[in-house]
Amino acid sequence: MNRYLKISLFGFLIWLVPFIVGFLFYSPEGEIRIDPLAFKAIMTIVSTITQAVLLVSYFRKIEKNYLPESIMVGLIWISINIVLDILILIPMSKMTIGTYFTQIGMQYLTIPTISIAIGLVTKTATEKGKK
Repeated sequence: MNRYLKISLFGFLIWLVPFIVGFLFYSPEGEIRIDPLAFKAIMTIVSTITQAVLLVSYFRKIEKNYLPESIMVGLIWISINIVLDILILIPMSKMTIGTYFTQIGMQYLTIPTISIAIGLVTKTATEKGKK
């Protein structure tokens, strides 16, 4: 699979999996069925697990330039997630951009954070392995 297609597909999945899981906690009328703080915690856990699984899968095929690759992947994935939220989630939820960024958007900072951390760990591990 083409590298950029894979990056884009994984970025979309990082957005899609929590989006679908989120529907499990809403009634057909659009009312949340659990405590909003519990919902946010669950969504953060689902997002983080999804990111971790896809990052590990992606980085299995990377053989060099781990840190630049991890920065690029993290920035592309966060961009994909924010754009999809602006196009789909914000109109669906009718929340303002300000509310969105304070309640949801800031959580996406975990995407480049985890990606860069994996890039650094992989870089360090391979450099130690060469010694």
